[in-house]
Amino acid sequence: MSETTSSRNSGQDWTEDEVQQLRDLAEGNTPVGVMSVRLGRSEDAIRSKAQTEGISLSPPNRSPYGDMS
Repeated sequence: MSETTSSRNSGQDWTEDEVQQLRDLAEGNTPVGVMSVRLGRSEDAIRSKAQTEGISLSPPNRSPYGDMS
């Protein structure tokens, strides 16, 4: 298993601390792949939990298409 699909916590409930880490990482515009390694969860699990908790994983102040100006 590669580090980008780390799942050491796979199948385990999220702790309050992990949810807070997810919030902090999302606020810092951290890529989901990096979050996966730091939290030991799959990218799908991170996206799912973020959606459940109402955490936006897309940077609100950046275009997904790069600098369009």
